[in-house]
Amino acid sequence: MKTTLLLLALALLGLTSCQDQCQQTTVRRNYVARQISTAELRNSGVSIAGASALEKPGKIYVKGNYLFINEIKKGIHIIDNSDPANPKNLSFLKILGNADMAVKGNMLYADSYTDFLVFDLTNPTQPKLIRRIENAFPSGMVEGVTWMSNASATGVNSLPTVITDYDIELVTSVVETDCEGNLNPWTNPWVVFDSFFNASASFSSSSKASSSSPTQGSGTGGSMARFAIVNNTLYAVTNQNMQLFDISQPQNPQKGNVVTLGWGIETIFPYQDRLYVGSTTGVHILSNKDPNNPVRVATLSHVRACDPVVVHENHAYVTLRQQTVCGGSPSNQLDLIDVSDMYAPKLLKSFPMEGPYGLGIDHPTLFVCEGNQGLKMFDVSNPLELDKHLLHHFRNMNAYDVIPLSTKLLLLIGTDGFYQYDYTDRNSPRLLSRIPVKRPEA
Repeated sequence: MKTTLLLLALALLGLTSCQDQCQQTTVRRNYVARQISTAELRNSGVSIAGASALEKPGKIYVKGNYLFINEIKKGIHIIDNSDPANPKNLSFLKILGNADMAVKGNMLYADSYTDFLVFDLTNPTQPKLIRRIENAFPSGMVEGVTWMSNASATGVNSLPTVITDYDIELVTSVVETDCEGNLNPWTNPWVVFDSFFNASASFSSSSKASSSSPTQGSGTGGSMARFAIVNNTLYAVTNQNMQLFDISQPQNPQKGNVVTLGWGIETIFPYQDRLYVGSTTGVHILSNKDPNNPVRVATLSHVRACDPVVVHENHAYVTLRQQTVCGGSPSNQLDLIDVSDMYAPKLLKSFPMEGPYGLGIDHPTLFVCEGNQGLKMFDVSNPLELDKHLLHHFRNMNAYDVIPLSTKLLLLIGTDGFYQYDYTDRNSPRLLSRIPVKRPEA
């Protein structure tokens, strides 16, 4: 009798187990390695083309009447923005491995994987490469994927110098779950491993200036920038370091000090005599009283996530996003940080968001990019109550990063294009122009 009951129980258990097996379609990132020789990078990695359509835009930069829009790992679009309602695409500067840029005077600085390049923009339709600093960066991160060079620190290497980068392929597969959305680790071990690996890896009105060429002084980048210029120094953050360049002679920059910051460095935002560096684990604050020797004075840690940062006076604003290659915060949020004492930053409050990316501030207006959920404008006259003062929510667009200018001109980049708004009336921003992304032909 006992034997019969045991067999019956096992049968019922097996039946229940079978009935509780469901299927779920998942999409995971597959990394495919490829190598680029430095010979290719330096012999054929730069060229000038006519105006080209946006295809996969990345970061944005503005200098006077000129816009610079990065085409991820391919180069830079140069646009005459004398009339924001009618921007004119002038040229496309092809730069293999490009992700960041900055401008001082008529000089454009850009990365080309491991190299640091200088272009003369006197004629914006024909930028001229005038200097290359080889092996300036040992590694870098673009879209959360790390590339690395095998060049040694001294530049001497017996092996052919190559850069190893990775292309991302999205792999769709059908997996078994327990009918509540949880993967079965016994039948889907590699999918579970891939999900864990990717969660923990750190592979992210017109100006009065002359329209003939960029004027003296430096321009402005967005919150996602890894390049920043303060007076005669250009700061470039890589995965774990900050590389300084002396640009007192803009056409002939010299490599300066290296500041070690730790792994997972993402963005840089200069403000007054400080540098705010966003990382996957927190915000670093560096005193920049000596521009050639910035010193880290504090770090405010947070859960692992991508975190661009902007600052106004005593307050820093940081976005954290769920499910990212930077690790993924447990929630989508905007953090408000008291930085009145740079040696002891304090988290004041966190506000729920939908999926935030870059942000920008033209006090008292804060702009927060929400990816496919669009862009939000807040009045931050009272920062602790900003969630009660949503001025406007731009929908039906993708928002990745913004640059608000004091002229009340807002520059916005997303996966679907580049937008410009006049926000003189904060309650009713007015779309001036849009440059759409070219969609692949079916």
